[in-house]
Amino acid sequence: MTFHAHPDDECIACGGIMRKAFEEGHRVVLVVATRGEHGEVPPGFLADDEPLWRRRVEETRAAAEILGAKRLEFLGYTDSGMMGTPENDLPGSFWRAPVEEAAAKLAAILREERADVLTVYDDHGTYGHPDHIQVHRVGMRAAELAGTPRVYQSTVNTDHMRAGLAEFAARAAESGIKIPGVETLSELGKPAAEITAAVDVRPWLGAKRAAMRAHASQISEQSLFLAMPEDAFTHAFGTEWFIRAGQGPGITETDVMAGL
Repeated sequence: MTFHAHPDDECIACGGIMRKAFEEGHRVVLVVATRGEHGEVPPGFLADDEPLWRRRVEETRAAAEILGAKRLEFLGYTDSGMMGTPENDLPGSFWRAPVEEAAAKLAAILREERADVLTVYDDHGTYGHPDHIQVHRVGMRAAELAGTPRVYQSTVNTDHMRAGLAEFAARAAESGIKIPGVETLSELGKPAAEITAAVDVRPWLGAKRAAMRAHASQISEQSLFLAMPEDAFTHAFGTEWFIRAGQGPGITETDVMAGL
């Protein structure tokens, strides 16, 4: 089971391991805390009176099918927006949800599925988004309540990403592709020394990118994710990184489903 904050997070963070697990015969379950109500969308993208959340739910169903998820559940909370914005305090926002309440909902699904593995985010929510931080808190507690044996905290390998940005910056400038500066990594992910699992998902990058493309309201064809050349995409997304308590130091696992 893989637990995420908003539609499209699943393919960016864990699309590779989802498709890998599916192709290796495991049951894959996707749970999303919110419907991404406060995402940004280009003018004119939605039909008149079409709410963004409805489109994002449809996109998530399409992406889930591509990635091999056999069950998709939304916990029913509202997107909390970025940290420090008024959306944080709206009624029903995931950020303000009592952890025990939300964890009980997730734990019920974990028990129904008899899940062996749960993925959440690291304690900083990968990049400090309130809903991502809440996924960590709720997911870790839900695993305790349900007795889920393996919990992997999805993260970004900051050292690996920094090397990639340096390598591809010149080529990106020549192609007119805007890439974030190295300074933006200060709030992203964890250093390599804190990461305990690295899963090579290069054989499943086609499915991962196709799932990103399914989230057209958030990931346009002109976006960095879809515009970057294949070798840059492989560097950025060809390995999915995790932290598992009690493992390490260093990379000690290369498959979150090993032995199952």
